[in-house]
Amino acid sequence: MVTYHTLEVENLNIFYRKAGNPDKPIILLLHGFPSASHMFRDLIPVLEKDYYVIAPDYPGFGNTTSPDRKKFDYTFDHITEVIQAFVNKLELDKYALYVFDYGAPIGFRLAMHNPERVTAIISQNGNIYREGLGSKWATREEYWENPTPEKRQSYRTAFASETIKHQYIDGTRKNTVSPDGYMLDIAYMKRPGNDEKDEKQLDLIFDYQTNVKMYPEFQQYLHKYQPPLLAVWGKNDVSFIPEGAEAFKKDLPDAEIHLVDSGHFALETHANEIGELMVDFLKRNHI
Repeated sequence: MVTYHTLEVENLNIFYRKAGNPDKPIILLLHGFPSASHMFRDLIPVLEKDYYVIAPDYPGFGNTTSPDRKKFDYTFDHITEVIQAFVNKLELDKYALYVFDYGAPIGFRLAMHNPERVTAIISQNGNIYREGLGSKWATREEYWENPTPEKRQSYRTAFASETIKHQYIDGTRKNTVSPDGYMLDIAYMKRPGNDEKDEKQLDLIFDYQTNVKMYPEFQQYLHKYQPPLLAVWGKNDVSFIPEGAEAFKKDLPDAEIHLVDSGHFALETHANEIGELMVDFLKRNHI
């Protein structure tokens, strides 16, 4: 049974979902943009029988506190610090990581900081290789190199209702994606204070360049520590393309790669299949 909680961390109320027996092995689920822990609503029931599952919302996302930009730096380093403090406060000493989209740079920072805690990594369209960057990233890198106010404002389209909807449905078979996920994300983006919230998200879009610069460090972590890794990706994702999944084998020859016939938000169509792949993978690795 899923239950819903908040935990005070650095004067923020971190919302999180949990399910399963605390005596079982832990899986930490890290969501992506523009979503929150609700993206795991169909996956958690597949995992909770065998695992203790924790899924937080980041600051500025979902139901977690969205602090003022003047008081909180919206960077991936800072969000990782908050999630690290959250993990410490819950005393999660050992856990498998599920990383998706924004969850990948956050999760791999966690793993680099405390490699002894990470029992395994499941990457679902969670990229750390240049090979995995789709064509849109060329324009974004141009923005990072020449960050004009006009280019910054152009990324407000990322929060438009149609953009969010298409992040969910692109690359999927017609009529297979429930509107629940994208409608909730759209609602989050339209809450009071939306303009300020957009600025926070624009800060993160600009800061994403730090993640790409850290790719070699993430890869070095994998090469050194050789954690068991399962990459299960929606093969029709135009943002993080399948080559990013295959690239894990450069550093982890034993990485397991599965491509499912879906898009970026593959859990919307393949939650059961991905959950079953995870359980099988973790049990074969004695987790």
